[in-house]
Amino acid sequence: MRMTIPVAKVLSAFLADPEAPRYGLDLMTLTGLPSGTLYPVLHRLQAAGWLAAEWEEVDPSAAGRPARRYHRLTPEGLRAARQALAELRALAPQRSPRGGTEPTGAPAW
Repeated sequence: MRMTIPVAKVLSAFLADPEAPRYGLDLMTLTGLPSGTLYPVLHRLQAAGWLAAEWEEVDPSAAGRPARRYHRLTPEGLRAARQALAELRALAPQRSPRGGTEPTGAPAW
């Protein structure tokens, strides 16, 4: 899976509460991503086997809204998401005590 900023945001939203099923508007709110960015990411994650999705069983006229498609990390997706984000964090510059960033292993001048 190619790790882009939108993919990392979506995975982080799922990992914040791995047991919680998420639907589109919920994920847009959590990630700040527009639908045109979010839904292709969800499709790629589902195609990779990282996400499972199912429609809720609700009568739209009784609920007063359309049925929601809930997404959840698969066991493989949970493992892969944790590993991918850990690898991404390892590449990120470390925060210095002064609040800036310094490359990992760089001396603090």
